[in-house]
Amino acid sequence: MALSLDEAIARVPHWAGASDLIATPLGGGITNNNFRIDVGGQSFVLRISGEDTDLLGISREHEHGALLAAAKLGIAPEVVYFIQPEGYLVTRFIDGRPVPPEELRQPENILRVMQTVRKIHTLPAIPGTFGAFRVIHEYAETARRYKVKLPRDYDWLARELRDAEIALLAHPFKACPCHNDLLNANFLADDERLYVLDWEYAGMGDAFFDLANFSSHHELSEEQDRWMLECYFDEDKVTQGQGARLRIMKVVSDMREASWGLVQIGISKLDFDFQGYADKFFGRAVEKIQNPLWEEWLKEVSKHV
Repeated sequence: MALSLDEAIARVPHWAGASDLIATPLGGGITNNNFRIDVGGQSFVLRISGEDTDLLGISREHEHGALLAAAKLGIAPEVVYFIQPEGYLVTRFIDGRPVPPEELRQPENILRVMQTVRKIHTLPAIPGTFGAFRVIHEYAETARRYKVKLPRDYDWLARELRDAEIALLAHPFKACPCHNDLLNANFLADDERLYVLDWEYAGMGDAFFDLANFSSHHELSEEQDRWMLECYFDEDKVTQGQGARLRIMKVVSDMREASWGLVQIGISKLDFDFQGYADKFFGRAVEKIQNPLWEEWLKEVSKHV
């Protein structure tokens, strides 16, 4: 059972007996409840995790380990306390600003994001693994258990996804630390650096999933995708294999988001349109698979790394 805000605050030793503590809800979360805590002249964020988030593949211990590693690089908030066994995090409040998608799509900011993502991918190994195809399958099974209706063309989508997995496995990726949730709300900026928030899905995975996830969430154009890959690989030319792998992985990213939405329909008590979220990303996946070049991309990644 989830702790109340007062119960969670009482579990943090640093705040024991504080008479000046002020808790303010922070909006924007679609899995957890977040609060800004001002106490003793300092500011923190207390995150009370949503219920049953283990069904979303979240391990709070793995998240804690990944966040500690990222914070050491200065690209994530400092961890102040970890409430166990509930897995609630207390982090240092970052006095930064959101970076709207249209701003983050600018060439100089795509470069900043890719520099940050490279730092993530070159971290020492972090706890947990993230296999996108496995996650999508598990989400669908969980949704079925909760009697959530899958889209009519889901079996077709699943077959296409299997073809994509087979094609990508012709040149298996080398697992590296990945964030796996690079939506716009998870970026903050100040005058000096770009921060990445919410490491719930972090684990050892495929670097191209992070690239595709960022691209899909920010609706990058083909030209912006090329620039993103050039920035990430620090090369002047994108190979055909890299381009094809990114396009296929964008479908995988969309399917993950859509399937995640299905699970949330079944388990979440938050006031959010998860059905609309799932429908949007299923629609995006269908549109990409129906691209006349889809089969060519599959052939391309079978030939090239």
